[in-house]
Amino acid sequence: MDGAGIAIGGNVVVDYVKVIDSYPQQGNLSSIYSIKKSVGGAVTNVLLDLAKMDPELKLQAIGMVGCDEDGEYVEDLLKKHNVDIRLLGKTSSANTSFTDVMTVKSTGERTFFHYRGANSLLDFEHFDFDRINAPLLHIGYVLLLDALDAYDEEYGTVMARTLAAAQSRGIKTSIDVVSENSDRFSRIVPPSLKYTNYCIINEIEASLTTLIPARDPQGALIADNLEKMCGVLFEMGVHDWVVIHAPEGAVAMDTSGRTYRQPSLELPAGYIKGTVGAGDAFCAGVLYSIYKGWDIEKALAIGTAAAACCLSEVSATEGMKDIKRIEKLFDSMPKRKL
Repeated sequence: MDGAGIAIGGNVVVDYVKVIDSYPQQGNLSSIYSIKKSVGGAVTNVLLDLAKMDPELKLQAIGMVGCDEDGEYVEDLLKKHNVDIRLLGKTSSANTSFTDVMTVKSTGERTFFHYRGANSLLDFEHFDFDRINAPLLHIGYVLLLDALDAYDEEYGTVMARTLAAAQSRGIKTSIDVVSENSDRFSRIVPPSLKYTNYCIINEIEASLTTLIPARDPQGALIADNLEKMCGVLFEMGVHDWVVIHAPEGAVAMDTSGRTYRQPSLELPAGYIKGTVGAGDAFCAGVLYSIYKGWDIEKALAIGTAAAACCLSEVSATEGMKDIKRIEKLFDSMPKRKL
């Protein structure tokens, strides 16, 4: 891919990861074993994952933080990993977004309590395309960026307008969506798909966008339905790749209509410390592969192994390895059935 590096725009979050003994019913008590502060959100997670995969990769952050301690924490961490933060805006009208991530110790399952904060102010004007040097722009998360999710008379949403502006300048675009319980998917996600080269989302988000069930009544993943979702998302406008990932594995489709399946890795007992950031790690692996010009099968392999690296630590980015170790992990581990 021509040009220099990858730009990531969207949610900038500070995570307060709290490991608990169980998730309580309303009104009941759960004990907190530990509290750890780390970054979260698409911008910070994906950028730090990419920086760890390849320290030589040029990276650019586009987002909003508050004029507060959490904002400084994010800026310092990104600068430490040589990320260009000149398009990371600051506001005094809202605090830096944060999430309390409640992680059950025995299972690694997590629940999020999220404060939108400065992220809600990120708008079209903050994407200064005269200063975006990358040939690949990823924005996450659709449905969690209030100004970008707002209605646009010409494009449907401001997010779609932003992606169209990127494409008009020869920049390839990628999106991710947040998992939420709402009926907003069919209204807010499709406008962006028309201006998306690479759609990288999980099975829940794909299901809510396409209205095709991802799982059977027993909770088992329906891989054939994921293939159907890929086709529908292409019909909605995606240009190059649709990639749908789930804990069991990933299913993808390219512009020719060919589908691909990649089971996740069979990880040993006790390996998984937490699942926060695994989707972003998978996304980072796929984006890195796109940037390097690798084919979709290798992209799925790298994304799968990158997600497995993430699972080895409680926080979102600490478990990430360099690309050689990611490739080695994929080659050395048995695969699950998909």
